[in-house]
Amino acid sequence: MNEGLIPRRYAKALLKFAVERHQDARLYEIMNNLSRGFEMYPSLDSTVANPFIAADQKQQLLVTAAGATDKDEVYLDFLKLLRQNNRLPISRQIALAYVRDYRIANNIYKVEVTSAAPMGEKEEQRLKQLIESHLSGAKMEYGTRVDPDLIGGFTVNIGSEQLDASVRNELKQLGIKLLGK
Repeated sequence: MNEGLIPRRYAKALLKFAVERHQDARLYEIMNNLSRGFEMYPSLDSTVANPFIAADQKQQLLVTAAGATDKDEVYLDFLKLLRQNNRLPISRQIALAYVRDYRIANNIYKVEVTSAAPMGEKEEQRLKQLIESHLSGAKMEYGTRVDPDLIGGFTVNIGSEQLDASVRNELKQLGIKLLGK
């Protein structure tokens, strides 16, 4: 069976369950926190997969990493289900699939703007407006970062689309043209 299929099925069922309980937005926040926790602490993956660590400790670790509280019953019940089915090691993949499915269901795009230097407020507002017009009314989660390797300009990632208006890309394209002659 495809390794990605199981997490997607769990995520799909979880989203449906969370919507029924009107907890889908809160669970989206929790799953984002969990995904970031796995990114920030790469050893979390191996810890959750370690067969020598007790399942209740793994479960508590996932609660802490997600920033969940006792009131987050949907998430806590979900972890119990994963524990019963010996699926705690795929919690990261489930979290990523849930985030993706929630964004699709709610017409949300993750937008990442990378610039060579921090942008001014006016430029950033103008870029946000252009992106919003491109999204035709969809919501966006907007994030920025700085990458001096771009030399100048910026890149915009919207979902799987990328606009590369960086000097680095221009130099690369120029190099390809020169090699082609």
